Amino acid sequence: MKTKRTLILCAAMLAVLATLLLSCGAPKTTDELWTDAIYTENTELGEGETTLTVEFVAGEKKIVFTLHTNEKTVGKALEALGIVEGEEGQFGLYIKKANGITADYDIDQSYWSFYENGALAMTSAHLTEIKDGVIYKLEYTK
Repeated sequence: MKTKRTLILCAAMLAVLATLLLSCGAPKTTDELWTDAIYTENTELGEGETTLTVEFVAGEKKIVFTLHTNEKTVGKALEALGIVEGEEGQFGLYIKKANGITADYDIDQSYWSFYENGALAMTSAHLTEIKDGVIYKLEYTK
């Protein structure tokens, strides 16, 4: 009788452990991603002579920022307006938080992808000069 109870208890514990391990790597739903978002609708921010458009995508939701700035690079404009945060690296700011949403590769293998006109950018946001007519995009990627 003890053996049977022990086996049942072990099986239950293994099931709980497996569920926990699988949920750690499970992708977040769109609602979960947007819980900490600062902006949830299209937004116009800043002051300056240069205007740029940045799409922000996390999960299945997208908003568009229209930004006005005097900064020369996309990353500096985003940082100056409080839209991105991160850590300084050899290629400029490594974006870990955008629009209040954290993507941290060390925790769950998520990161922010940076695009120019729909193509993956060849430089980081902080090294990318703002160009007239280009649509930039930050996308939560996992």
